[in-house]
This record gives sequence, C-alpha cells and structure tokens, in this order.
Amino acid sequence: MKKTLTISLLVTLLSTLSLADSYSKCVACHGANGEKVALGKSKVMKDMTKAEIESSLLGYQDGTYGGPMKVLMVGQVKGLSAADIKDIANKIGK
Repeated sequence: MKKTLTISLLVTLLSTLSLADSYSKCVACHGANGEKVALGKSKVMKDMTKAEIESSLLGYQDGTYGGPMKVLMVGQVKGLSAADIKDIANKIGK
C-alpha cells in the first residue's frame, strides 16, 4: 500500500513538473495564467478555448499560423511536443 501510494504521488508530481516546464517559457510574456497581451500584440490566452490554443501553437510549429510575432513564436514552440501543447491548452484555455 505504501509503495503504491508513493509511486502514485511521484507520478502526479512528475506530471505537474512537466506541465510547469511546458508553460514556463510562456509566463514572461503571457503571464502565469495566460492573462497578458504578450508584448502588446497577442491575444489573451485565457480568453481562448483549449482548441484555439492548441491549433495556434501547432500552427506556429508548422508555419501556418501567426501575425506580427510569428518569427518569435516559431522559436518558442519549436521544442514542444504534441503532449506539451495539449497540456498548455488544458492549463490555460477555457
């Protein structure tokens, strides 16, 4: 029982840290909860749906999405996996 509980807590902690790492480089511009207009040009992420966030981030990755900050964002999302993007969307989106 104790071993199962410890493993369960460890898995929960690691998944939480993974999400924190996924969104950590976004915080400076978008805010801790996606509440900022990044550099005065972006949409407010917390007002976007999960699907809109996921679609936008995937679009930045493949070059099909973006406005004035496209060049910057392509570099920011380059290393994110599909799971990272889904985690960010689930954390911030409505």
